[in-house]
Amino acid sequence: QVQLVESGGGLVQAGGSLRLSCAASGRTFGHSFMGWFRLRPGLEKEFVAAIKWSGGVTSYADSVKGRFTISGDSAKDTVYLQMNSLKAEDTAVYYCAASDLRSSTVVTTLDDYDYWGQGTQVTVFE
Repeated sequence: QVQLVESGGGLVQAGGSLRLSCAASGRTFGHSFMGWFRLRPGLEKEFVAAIKWSGGVTSYADSVKGRFTISGDSAKDTVYLQMNSLKAEDTAVYYCAASDLRSSTVVTTLDDYDYWGQGTQVTVFE
């Protein structure tokens, strides 16, 4: 089975930046999408960003557009989330996920993702 491991979380001041990494291992062949989701206090897990592995097409939640960038390194089976201009509202546990769904558009629905990492905490303070 596929395993995903996130890293790069931590404590950062509002306005600062962090880069999260998600390393995949195991049977990664056939996975079409990699995504980032987050769980903020008191809220449901929500979509943040995703990338289609073939072609690199991306999608972002409105709340992070212009601030976050998702990218991937196929040689390393690793996906990144560059987070700039961080706000207190970005405080959450961030999860990476992989989807085997075959779709012409980037998938953003939580239930369409099959494999999940353990999560990494991001805390933004004023």
